Amino acid sequence: MRVVKCLAAATIALMLTKAIAEAAVRVAFVHPERYRDRDFRSEAKRERITAELTRYLQKLDKRYLKAGQHLDIEVLDVRLAGQYEPWNTGLYDVRILRDSTPPRFKLRYTLRAGDRVLARGEETLTNATYLWSAAARRPERFAHEKELLADWFRKRFGKLSASAG
Repeated sequence: MRVVKCLAAATIALMLTKAIAEAAVRVAFVHPERYRDRDFRSEAKRERITAELTRYLQKLDKRYLKAGQHLDIEVLDVRLAGQYEPWNTGLYDVRILRDSTPPRFKLRYTLRAGDRVLARGEETLTNATYLWSAAARRPERFAHEKELLADWFRKRFGKLSASAG
């Protein structure tokens, strides 16, 4: 019985290691404690935000990347949609969304197919009309940020994946 449990645990560990090694999208947040957005100054908030955005980016690979393609994304800076207005009594801990506070990401990326580099670059993403988008009506955490990332992913890698290989 003990041997069976050990074998099962070893099999699960091997499967998880293989799944991590084969992840089509790898995301690294470079010095997130230095990001401009205030929420990244709190370690607990920073960990929740980076984990959720990483999961979201990793889900996009199934839509836009071909089998055998791997994308490395380094997130260099983030400004979440809206900002806190501490002078606003009663709303000091609520993000107020305004046209002047769109979400913004600074990213560096490399798309590979095996040892071949298909695309590489550094970009700053933003959406000045984010309040007019469909995400404005979704009650989802980081809806504006996710929409911005999905749009970038589709535009940048959807075309490359369709024409590559």
